[in-house]
Amino acid sequence: MSARVQTVRLNPSQYRVLAEFAQRRGLSQYAMLGRVVEEGLLALIHGADRETDLAEMARVIGSISERLADAERVLDRTLFTACAAYAYARSSALGGRTSDEAIAAEARAAFERQRKLAEESER
Repeated sequence: MSARVQTVRLNPSQYRVLAEFAQRRGLSQYAMLGRVVEEGLLALIHGADRETDLAEMARVIGSISERLADAERVLDRTLFTACAAYAYARSSALGGRTSDEAIAAEARAAFERQRKLAEESER
């Protein structure tokens, strides 16, 4: 089966990618271009491009979600540390006669207040 030869224009970055793939596979650039066209048409016909895109997007969203949860844990620890530092500094400034348990309770209460304020501002 023979088809009419057409000119395909590639921008410089597309050409570099095509040349790299051709070199890695030991093909001529012309043969690689043929493969690219064939695979691209098959992907369009069978919808593989959308399935791959959806799978990739789901993977990336999962990764972002995991990293966001990690960041939230770090921020919670940072907020609690700041609240504890404030409570100890306040106690010291007021004469330092407060027990560690009372200061820890003040730090936890301050942490909870700040978390509540943050949650309210999200709404």
